[in-house]
Amino acid sequence: MKKENPYIPTPYKVLDFYRETPDSFTLTVSMKTKHDPGQFVQVSLPGIGESPISICSDSREHIKLNVREVGNVTRALSQLKKGDTLLMRGPYGKGYPMHHLKGNDLLIIGGGCGIAPLKGVIDYVENHRDDYGEVKMFLGYRSPNDVIFKRELKEWRKTYHLQVTVDENPHGQFCYDAREGFITEALKEAKLSNDKKIVFLCGPPIMMKFVIGILHQKGFNDDQIFISAERLMYCAFGVCCHCMIRGKFTCMDGPVFRYDEIKDFKND
Repeated sequence: MKKENPYIPTPYKVLDFYRETPDSFTLTVSMKTKHDPGQFVQVSLPGIGESPISICSDSREHIKLNVREVGNVTRALSQLKKGDTLLMRGPYGKGYPMHHLKGNDLLIIGGGCGIAPLKGVIDYVENHRDDYGEVKMFLGYRSPNDVIFKRELKEWRKTYHLQVTVDENPHGQFCYDAREGFITEALKEAKLSNDKKIVFLCGPPIMMKFVIGILHQKGFNDDQIFISAERLMYCAFGVCCHCMIRGKFTCMDGPVFRYDEIKDFKND
């Protein structure tokens, strides 16, 4: 496996483009690399710019990136086709420490585009299924039109204890057996034991705040909870300081943190 310089953008081919929702898509890219779930790469197009994007797969033959169109770079990426070239550097950051968590039951909680890095965790578990116990997943979306990973949801439902929620479904659309309401309500009603259980959590800051509160009420400790933090990560190796959280660099010390490491930090 060729080892690229992680500081220099390298060209890679787009192997597949799949439109997930009206404003998000998944790219399969020819980067062959060893990485941990939760790490990210810096993706760029010449003359347009660069953006950090989480890896949402577990394969050494390629990587997948789920991208939401929110700026110039991501809108330009949405125009790519199979066979096109983009530039990437990385992977960067600290991911979910899967190899240290063997033998535990897993509780995976994701909201919106925060489900993307968690898909890397799910793929990893599928590739190392005997290393982990029971897996429960709670995935929340704003509406049926915002559901990403539709193809994967069908398989996850066959394999794991999966609860999908949509904040609202005014037109009664089919949505993968989802219940209408916030993901926090589903968690409050769920029977969850904190015994030998690790939580992987990613989503909007306000959603994570309330989820952590519910987990505390159910007896979970801070050192059982791993979250993925969001900050502006321009350089990705601790030089620009835009992503600093009270002495910690999100791009190097994170983006995945055990909650007791950053629980007193504000997300605003």
